[in-house]
Amino acid sequence: MRYMATYDFMESVRNTNQWLGATAKAMASYPMFALTPNPMMQWMAAWGEVTERSFERMVAKPDWGIRTFTCEDGRDHLVRVDTVVEKPFGDLIHFHVLGRPEQPRKILLIAPMSGHYATLLRSTVKSLLVNCEVYITDWHNARDIPVSCGKFDVEDYTLYVADFLREMGPDTHVIAVCQPAPLALAATAHLAAEDPEAQPRTLTLIGGPIDPDATPTEVTDFGRRVTMGQLEETMIQRVGFKYKGVGRMVYPGLLQLASFMSMNAERHGRAFRDQILRAAKGEASDHDGHNRFYDEYLAVMDMPAEFYLSTVERVFKNREIARNAFTVAGKPVDIGKITNVAVKTVEGAKDDISAPGQCVAALDLLTGLPASKKASHVEPDAGHYGIFAGRSWRHNIRPLVLDFIDSNAAAPHPVRRRPHAVA
Repeated sequence: MRYMATYDFMESVRNTNQWLGATAKAMASYPMFALTPNPMMQWMAAWGEVTERSFERMVAKPDWGIRTFTCEDGRDHLVRVDTVVEKPFGDLIHFHVLGRPEQPRKILLIAPMSGHYATLLRSTVKSLLVNCEVYITDWHNARDIPVSCGKFDVEDYTLYVADFLREMGPDTHVIAVCQPAPLALAATAHLAAEDPEAQPRTLTLIGGPIDPDATPTEVTDFGRRVTMGQLEETMIQRVGFKYKGVGRMVYPGLLQLASFMSMNAERHGRAFRDQILRAAKGEASDHDGHNRFYDEYLAVMDMPAEFYLSTVERVFKNREIARNAFTVAGKPVDIGKITNVAVKTVEGAKDDISAPGQCVAALDLLTGLPASKKASHVEPDAGHYGIFAGRSWRHNIRPLVLDFIDSNAAAPHPVRRRPHAVA
């Protein structure tokens, strides 16, 4: 219960700050104060506006905001978000462009479950929607999942991805962004052994920690410094009574956000001070650069405790993927069994979260895959965000990934096995 009390305390602090912002904004905007203009009232209203919006965003799931799309015929087509597979911890959704012929490229974007919603990949989706059929994994906030739905760890994540691939069929091209890269590789290897016909055509791994020790960063060093007992004691709490997942053990989104912000506290503090100044001058707007970024950045979700802990222990500490020692449901997952899925890795030269070397390590594990089906790319001057959603993605990486997909889109030839010699 002490964890539940802590969870509710954090939510109370968030709620109080939202209320204080709303109160300051309403009070400073009272018409009576306009009789005697006072700069302090403008500052108070601006502080209230920025504070209320910031703390309100922390518990709201962002909307995809992709309502229409201009296609090659020059017309605007409505975009409908369809749920293809619905599961307790995450759905498979499809961005259906109404009135447009089905596109030959069918892409599954595997979104990270690392504190933010899948909408973090909104710009990635929009860039691919131009000439692709885009599907994405839409993970749910753990606080809204009843305890009766059971656990969700790295093995369950892997099996979810495998089920989504079975649903989509073998002509699928997978793009895994950041945290899910090692588990997408494991899911493909799992299918190679259990259901070879369901494997995707291609697998593109972007900035993922396949081998965290290849080039250590602050993130990997943290995983080495702390014990699993310390993580469980300091990071894990129980969902409070306010939500459907009451009693579920989670790594709270608000706690994750505090960690995110602390990594660049000075930069975030400056950004909010500047936004308050702009609001006081009347220069801020609902869709300005600050609000577009922080509406997404501040929207965080709780992560199932078992998923967070098993990720740290099995992917980072024990390096089960890097050592090809991962198991799913008691069965070994041999990455060497992948023999006909083309694999490409993408890294950013200035990525300080998953540094160059961590992702390309996947190619060494693919011992059964011919060199002609392996590719890698390191984007100069690109950080972590830029390799999947920034200028580097739009201008350089996206064309390379689509060329890779097109060159490996044909169905692979079946492997002919030699008959056993008769004694």
